[in-house]
Amino acid sequence: MRTLCIACIALAISLVAPAQDMEGSHDHPAVTRYPGSVIQWYTSENHRAYKVPTGPATGYRLIGDCINTEGRLTRIYYALEGGKRTHGEVYRNYMKALREAGFEILASGLHEKNSRGPEVGTRNWQEIFFSANPWENDGAANNMLSGSSTAGGSGSIIAKKERADNTLYVAVSVYHFSNDNVSTLVDVLETGEAETGLIVADAAAIGKGIKEFGRVVLDGILFDTGKATLKAESAAALKEISAYLKAHPERQFYVVGHTDSEGTLEDNQTLSVNRAKAVVEALVKNYGIEPERLEGHGVGPLVPVFTNATEGGREQNRRVELVER
Repeated sequence: MRTLCIACIALAISLVAPAQDMEGSHDHPAVTRYPGSVIQWYTSENHRAYKVPTGPATGYRLIGDCINTEGRLTRIYYALEGGKRTHGEVYRNYMKALREAGFEILASGLHEKNSRGPEVGTRNWQEIFFSANPWENDGAANNMLSGSSTAGGSGSIIAKKERADNTLYVAVSVYHFSNDNVSTLVDVLETGEAETGLIVADAAAIGKGIKEFGRVVLDGILFDTGKATLKAESAAALKEISAYLKAHPERQFYVVGHTDSEGTLEDNQTLSVNRAKAVVEALVKNYGIEPERLEGHGVGPLVPVFTNATEGGREQNRRVELVER
């Protein structure tokens, strides 16, 4: 009889299939799942607008500090069932993983109780965030909007990572939906490829970069391909650079040219020097900056900020910087 009971139990266990991910779903390459979690809802849109919250709630159904962006959006709802882990454990693991992957944490908050306050990660904050970025499909993700008699705490992490071709935003929202379910919604927004030459360095941004890093990339400085000839479109950036320099007449700077790795090192070195000197010459001749305050140099491809293996990376590496002396 005992042998029969054991056999029946074994048969019953074998008939219960392990939980499986939703058909057609998968983890996003940038963010792995918490071990044991199962994808119960998944959607991916090639392009949509998205509000990235970076601060607490500031009013009724409002988060004042947001980055309005757009691009490819992947949303994944994970359920961790069985009641063996807490939402705090899941939250801390995502935080650790994002930091180790080089993400900048823009906002975060963990709450052990079902809090309704304005702080990042509370249930009230999460509901406002979800309302600003709604999903249309019915499914298990709606657990993030509902509750249960045993619902508990919550937490959210908003992170950002600059890549060669785009910017990656990740929003992780964790919710102790019930004693048996820790729910996690992961949003990954990959910004769409932007037109180049639209961003222009402004005097305030230049000052902030110099104060924080001792250098700043001079956005909006454009050259003819393979040449040191400034394009006419560079005028707006040069005007802002000169405004910053005139506001700080006691300071001196290096103007440093950088190139990608296409071509020979010698050619790129020469090109980077000539481009830096072209910027110095334009600021001195056209905007009245004293020549002794600026010194042009070039380092060719020796200080890349991204890989030269992609066009997006090469474009980022072709730049001119203002560096403190």
